[in-house]
Amino acid sequence: MKNIQLRPLVAAIFLTGCSTPVFAQLGLNLSVDVRSLTMGNAVTADPPGISAIHFNPAALTKLKGLQTDVQGIVANFNIQKEFSAPQGYNVFGYSDDPLICNDAPDNPSSLCTDYKDKANGDVEYASLYVPILKKIVDLGAGWPVVAPTAGISYNPPGSKLTYATAAYAPMVAGFGSEDGNPGNFMGQQVAIERITYLSPSIAYQVNDELSIGASVGMSYQAVALKTDLRFPNEMIGVLRMVDEAVCAPFRGNSNVITDLLLFGMCNTNESMNPFGKFGQMQVSMEQSLSPSFNVGVLWDPSDDFGFGIVYQSAAKMRLKGKYFIDNANAPRELIKGLNSSATGQILAAILGFPGYIPPTESGLIAMDLEYPAHVQGGIKYKILPDLQVNFDLGWTDFKAWEKFKFEFDRQISALKIAKLLSNNVSDQSLALPLGFQSPWNWGIGFEYSATDRLKLRAGYEPRTSSIPDDKRNTLVPINNAQLFGLGLGYRFDEDTDIDLSVGFLRSRDNIPANSSSMANKTGVDNLLLNPYAGLNIKTNTKVTILGLNYRTRW
Repeated sequence: MKNIQLRPLVAAIFLTGCSTPVFAQLGLNLSVDVRSLTMGNAVTADPPGISAIHFNPAALTKLKGLQTDVQGIVANFNIQKEFSAPQGYNVFGYSDDPLICNDAPDNPSSLCTDYKDKANGDVEYASLYVPILKKIVDLGAGWPVVAPTAGISYNPPGSKLTYATAAYAPMVAGFGSEDGNPGNFMGQQVAIERITYLSPSIAYQVNDELSIGASVGMSYQAVALKTDLRFPNEMIGVLRMVDEAVCAPFRGNSNVITDLLLFGMCNTNESMNPFGKFGQMQVSMEQSLSPSFNVGVLWDPSDDFGFGIVYQSAAKMRLKGKYFIDNANAPRELIKGLNSSATGQILAAILGFPGYIPPTESGLIAMDLEYPAHVQGGIKYKILPDLQVNFDLGWTDFKAWEKFKFEFDRQISALKIAKLLSNNVSDQSLALPLGFQSPWNWGIGFEYSATDRLKLRAGYEPRTSSIPDDKRNTLVPINNAQLFGLGLGYRFDEDTDIDLSVGFLRSRDNIPANSSSMANKTGVDNLLLNPYAGLNIKTNTKVTILGLNYRTRW
């Protein structure tokens, strides 16, 4: 087990965009407020301090005078990925995939004779995208992700208005692994960040029972990915069969006739292999200002009962950045071979193939992305004088990710080939149907007042995945998840509070062979997004979160 202390070109592009919704599932509300973690994020009717800016800005009216809030959140990720071959595994008759086969490279058999029990693609360390450097930085094995936050609020004496702002991270996550890791075909390095650096807010106390509030979030959004590429597909298997069975007799004895008949495909120095590495791609996209807003209502008729509801708006973005592609030799040799023959040139022209694939390609990339809207409502109720229960129900519009469209500043060699397989692909763009769902989720939390100074808390939040079963993948290996939280709050004096918390999120997933079109589905029409086609996949994700919050009134 490794602690982190955390596939094709087009797949890499897809993964870059897909990482946002998938990471949203993993990181949503895990790095905003420590008290909320311990209450299962069921705090709409009882928001914690200045973090009410995010959870329900109407509750800012509970803060009197000048207050400051400083928090530190540390997250440790343990992510395990396991790949194995099912009974009868093969790609067009080939099963010597080095990912799950122990056979030596010079073994003449095209069928594996010694399968590994499993191949481990565990994440090895945490990674973060650094805006100034514009690249992903590995934190090293054993180093956790740290998310500090801070806020300030002010309620003038006798005023019904409260003003506040805070800097916090609605979503921060990143993972990485060393070269050669089996999991690298769905992201060797991945980072996603949404950081709200300014959130001017205002709340108004209508009367003793009712408050309303609103906040505007000014956020930075970044998505970055580095991934290896491969295409274990029947079409590539056909090309390997042609090279080994048809071209072999003519190797070194080719002539004009064979070139014409075989389209020049035998004039290559390296053949295509469905299990071979096709190269590597790096993409980073960002937007410096991504505005959104929150609107909330809080009804607090008594100390024993309260109701709150909040609407968090969508944020429409135009992410822009750069891409870099390192093309492997085999696909370059295939196009070179086709163009060495008159019939091959004609075939390539008919199919619209490029005349040449360069060793590297780079340029600018952009995509429209909508951070999904979210609505949540809940109650607080004292079932005993010293015991309060909170319950929330929320809905997030993940269906906004029905399709992603990536746009490039120039023609991409791989897209000129991939457009034969899909109407969603052109020479300079790629539209990917995702089919995400918009699930409802709930959370529950308990707070026990042990003394006038000490409060004990516990919470539970089951998280229903927005990813359909036939779209699951290993980019962030999480489907349905459970979040548990424990914590305490201690009041040193009437002006100073400290909260301590620990949260634990767990998720296990099993993706049987041929069940997901974005991970392991076989078939001629599943060329682009299946780096583990035909393999069984299992994942086990554990996230441990520690938090400390210091609040004081001046």
